[in-house]
Amino acid sequence: MSHIPPVDSDRQVEFFFDVGSPASYLAWTQLESIQRDTGASVVYQPMLLGGVFQATGNASPAAVPAKGDYTFRDLERYARRYHVPLQRNPHFPINTLPLMRAITGMQMHHPDRFLPFTHTVFEALWVHGLNFNDPAIAGATLAKAGYSPELIQGLIEDPQVKARLKSVTDVAVERGVFGAPTIFVGGEIFWGQDRLDWVRDALTSS
Repeated sequence: MSHIPPVDSDRQVEFFFDVGSPASYLAWTQLESIQRDTGASVVYQPMLLGGVFQATGNASPAAVPAKGDYTFRDLERYARRYHVPLQRNPHFPINTLPLMRAITGMQMHHPDRFLPFTHTVFEALWVHGLNFNDPAIAGATLAKAGYSPELIQGLIEDPQVKARLKSVTDVAVERGVFGAPTIFVGGEIFWGQDRLDWVRDALTSS
């Protein structure tokens, strides 16, 4: 059993996410405005969506081609509503294990670089459609953004980082998470970037 307690405050948002999820990317783009409009703080919880799927028996909508095509068209509608760019990544699905370890490592060891680094990865995948299954492309892209290969590899291989990502993923499943993004406000759970209005309501009604 893992021991990462839930956030109890109704003025905080817990954001469980994986960068391989385009819905997580869209929700990510809206967090700043939610914070600004509600005065809430965000607790970022990087998790491994593949681990969540394995534990819960869930799967990506892309596992059913017609559902996957519809889901992305729906995401494109939300991108237009949010006025943010979105591109279908032709290399999907992305193996996000090293990426989520690097993101977790940034959060643990370089917290000032956590948000910019995560933003860089989200944009690479869902704005530029880059093939981050190719380590050379991923490494060159991140190096261009100012993150050395040595730094990233060190975070990926760090046993504490590995343990933290596994722990957060386990806790997510224990708390009822089955997909990404999942947001908690107090005791309420909201799945999907299309539930952000409900998140706002939960934050402003308390």
